Formats: sequence, C-alpha cells, structure tokens
Amino acid sequence: MPVLTPLPIPMSSAWLLPEHIADVLPAQARRVEELRRVWLDVARGYGYELVMPPLLEHLESLLSGTGHELDLKTFKLVDQLSGRTLGVRADATPQVARIDAHLLNRVSVTRLCYCGPVLHTRPDSPHASREPLQFGAEIYGHAGLEADLEVQELALEGLKAIGVSGLVLDLSDVRLVQGVLNGLGVEAQLTASQRDQLLGALAAKDAGTLRDLAQPWGDAAAKSLVALTRLYGGDEVLAQARSVLPADSLVDAALNDLAQLAQRLRAAFPDVSVGFDLSDLRGYAYYSGARFAVYGAGHADALLRGGRYDEVGAVFGRRRPAVGFSLDLKILAELMLGQQGAAPRSAVRAPWGEDIALRQAVRQLRQQGQTVVCVLPGHEHEVQEFDCDRELALVDGQWVVRPL
Repeated sequence: MPVLTPLPIPMSSAWLLPEHIADVLPAQARRVEELRRVWLDVARGYGYELVMPPLLEHLESLLSGTGHELDLKTFKLVDQLSGRTLGVRADATPQVARIDAHLLNRVSVTRLCYCGPVLHTRPDSPHASREPLQFGAEIYGHAGLEADLEVQELALEGLKAIGVSGLVLDLSDVRLVQGVLNGLGVEAQLTASQRDQLLGALAAKDAGTLRDLAQPWGDAAAKSLVALTRLYGGDEVLAQARSVLPADSLVDAALNDLAQLAQRLRAAFPDVSVGFDLSDLRGYAYYSGARFAVYGAGHADALLRGGRYDEVGAVFGRRRPAVGFSLDLKILAELMLGQQGAAPRSAVRAPWGEDIALRQAVRQLRQQGQTVVCVLPGHEHEVQEFDCDRELALVDGQWVVRPL
C-alpha cells in the first residue's frame, strides 16, 4: 500500500488561520484583559470563588445531560495515553457543575466563577469566533428565586461596571414548553430528536416548522406552540400567556416566577428595561427553569445568557439546584472598542541608558503602576503602541516626569 505524504503548505498561505479563528492583537488583547479583571473583581465582591477546569476532559463527562447541540459543537479526539475519546470543552458550565458535585462536595451554598477559552466546531453566528473567551458565574445549593436574582444582579452590575449602556433584560422559562406539552398530553411522546427540533423552531420563532412538528398532536398543540413565538414584550405578555396556553401546573409556576423576578429586578434596577420573550430558548438543553438574556446598546445579539439548570449535577452523582450565566469577553471587547475606539494607553517615555539613577526611577514608576516605555537607540522617532504623553527627563541632576 503506498504511503500518503501530506502536501507541503504554500508559503503564501502558511500564515492563514482556520475559519472563524483569529489572533487577538494588542489593542483588543489589552481590552480583553481589562474586562477579565473587572468581571473577576465584581464576582469576587459577591463572594464567588475562581475555579480553573481543564480544557480537555473525557467526552462523556463533558456531554452528560447537556443535549445534542453541545455534542455537535464539541471537538473530539483520541487520547494517545488511554485510547479513550476526549473532548475539547465547548462550554465550561458542565465542568463547574462536576467540580461542585464531585470535588468540593459542600453542603452549603457554593458560589463559583471561571474564565477561560472554549472551542466550537461551528460558530454561533456568521461573525462569531469559534474560540470564545468564556466568563461565567454559578451558584449552587439554593432552589429559591433569591439565587436567580443574585446571578441576574451580578450580570447587570458587571455590564454596568464596564460601561455598557441601554441594558435590556429578557426573561423566559423552559418549563413553559414542558408545561404546554404536558397540558396537551404529548410530552411522553417526544423523542430526543423531536425535542431538539422543537426547541430550535421555538428559538427561531419558526411558526411553519412548529406547525409541521405538531401536526401529529393535533391543532391545539400547534396553536399553543405557535402562540409561544408571539409572546414577547412587557407585563401584558404574562396575562396573554395565561389565556392562550393550556392549563398546567408547570405553566402556572413558570409564569408566577417570571412575574416575581421582573418585579424585583425593576425595583433594584429602575434604569434597566425588563421584558419577556417566552420562546427564547436558544442555548444548551441543560436549562430547567427561568432563563434570561441581557442586551446592550450597539449590539443586536445578547451580550450574555443564563438561567437555572438543576439537573446537570445529577450525572455526577449529586443533584443540586444551580443557576448561572456566561458571556464571551471577546464580543464585549469588540463592542467596547467600537464605542470607545482603540485609543493607545497613556505612558511615560524614558531614554535607554545604564545610569543607575535612571534605572531606579524607571523601576519606581513601574512599581507605582505606570507604563514606562524605554526608547531603544535609533528608534526615537518611531510611533509607539502606547501614547507617551509624558517623559522621564534629567532636570538639574534629577530624573523627573514632565509632560510632553
């Protein structure tokens, strides 16, 4: 059998990256790092502890209880040591649930946060990266709405801290779909594939597909599911939902919880517009209760998404109430750069030299948090990445900082 040798890579394309994968250049990298620090500081102020799950795990651990969509997004490879199939994480939430359930194993409420890259086989949107930098915060061990409110408050405070304006928070609840199907007596008939198709059609507000999927269940099912796609707006949406959706205890519980969440959020954040989009079920299948998405001025898609997922820890041997959210810091950095521009960070320009007093002055400025750029010999007139608005100059035998 002939041995196949890989074709050489032309030098003209050796620098090309895979589709939807990009380098992060200095201006954006600086902004991403600033945003990372802000979010971690805000989370720490609420008592959230930082964890760092691995990038690789056994595939069954990454995908247990998460549904078909996350499986499609996960890169898979074979471990050269064990021969088992590994997955590169596409979402850190199942990993953090594993840490809470299996490693920490606390009885009390646990608050955890994380920040790290994830990798997607397919982008979420035509302009999205396949390598998001995911920040998330999760709270475990409390089933009441207080945990949902704390996570939503943390999300809003974090966005405010980085300067996002025009915040809009939309609420929904996964139990509405299950309640509608229960009320119509068709929940037990659904296969996993049908459920994925149904949730996808609801998220896309695709009334035609919903009618086709519901055809075997009768006209009442089709009308109720299509009605969900039209239930978005203000408080009137909840009243409409009670009148058009079938009677079921899950529907009643979901609508009551959404009303309470909206009331408390509006009291705590009068400057945030709180509404409802009852068919917004985009995301992964592990959610089990109330969900939310937050939008901001200048960006059409949600800046972050979150919700309750009480069942994820069960696959690791410990079912715990859980609620959290996640976001992509790269998207936030692009949004902030678009609003504020990529102005270079101010810095102090200093000459290069071996003078002990000069080196000590430079060291002291850096210890104070100042950026000091030493101009190397022969490069005095080159444009710097940093905006040097001051200089370190020798005045009367002393090195002092003066404006340029």
